[in-house]
Order: sequence, then C-alpha cells, then structure tokens
Amino acid sequence: MSKLNMSKLNNWMPRAVVAAFMTCIVTSSVSAQQAPTVRIRGTIESVDGDTLGIKTREGSDVKVKMTDNVAVFAVVKTQLSEIKEGSYIGVTAMPEPDGTQKAIAVHIFPENQRGAAEGFRPWDARANSTMTNATVAQTVKGTDGQNITVKYKDGEKKVVVPPETPIVTFIASDKSEVKPGAKLIIFGAAKKEDGSLEANRVNVGRDGITPPM
Repeated sequence: MSKLNMSKLNNWMPRAVVAAFMTCIVTSSVSAQQAPTVRIRGTIESVDGDTLGIKTREGSDVKVKMTDNVAVFAVVKTQLSEIKEGSYIGVTAMPEPDGTQKAIAVHIFPENQRGAAEGFRPWDARANSTMTNATVAQTVKGTDGQNITVKYKDGEKKVVVPPETPIVTFIASDKSEVKPGAKLIIFGAAKKEDGSLEANRVNVGRDGITPPM
C-alpha cells in the first residue's frame, strides 16, 4: 500500500484499526502461500478426469484433484546394491536404543531430486517412525545388514538396513500409472479453503507395489 493511501487511511481510521487492517492483509497473504498439506496413503478406487477417488490406509474415502501440471512418479523395486556413497536417499526407520536408525524402507531419489526435503523428522509410517532424507557418506556390510551413514545439512545418522528391507526408487512417468487398484502415496496434498484436496505430485506403486515409505 502506498504512503499516500496510508495517509488517507490515517485521516479517517483510528491507528489501531489501520494496524489491524494491515495485519489482516499480511496474514491472508501468508495463508494463501502456505496452504496446509495432507499426506495420503491408499488405493486408487476411481479416476474421473483429474479427480482420484482414494480409499486411504485408514479406511476413509477421499477425493483428490490432480493439478494440470501434476508430476506422476512410479515407485519401483530396486536393489540394496544401488545404494552407493553419494546416493541421495530417504530412510523410513525406527529409532534403536543405541541411537541408530533401523530401516523399514529406503527410497532412492533420482539425481534431479537431490536435496528434496533434506533432514531428519518424525514420520507416520508407524508409531514413532522417522524419516531421514540425506546423502550416503559411507556404506559397509554389517552382521545385521548394511550399515549406512547418511549426512544432511544439520547432522548425520547411522542406519542399519536389514536384508528384508524394501528398497525402491522413483521413475518419472505419466498418468497411465494412475489407475484403479494401484497403491499410492501423496506426500503433500494441498487442502484448499473449501476443504477439497489438490495434488501436484502423485507417487504410484508399479506392478502391484505398495509404496513402503
């Protein structure tokens, strides 16, 4: 708002009202830029144009509209041997008493997604689970599986990857992956003011895979 307009406002509005008015503008702007997001895991039950009918992991039915520029990624199985020093990975894990993280799933990011959501945080795969998105600094064969040290901008974690841990990667794909019966995870569906959900990225398990993260 220009100085001239502010001057006019001050001529006929009490200062407290002007301050509240400006606060409202700033708050509305921030809210518009930071719509709350919802993580969704489930099975696609229907596809109606750009709208997905999803039965969530929790058993509820939701509808999610894909944006016009939606990015669709196939989640495909890969091998532990594909995790090398320098790989950028996401580790879904359970914390161990000694401070290490025991992996329950690992996903390998494509190189063009290096740095995505970097860091360590609580996760909702299971109660008390965690997620670490980080770069592999070292990987060594251990007695209980592969021992991996990952580093992110604020620290590092020691991770044990048992032999049975599902390892997956993302492959850029298209809407042909999005079909009834497929399992999916949407990391951040935007919740609009009217309560509807919209996603600009959808990750779909290929060949019957349930995204394990």
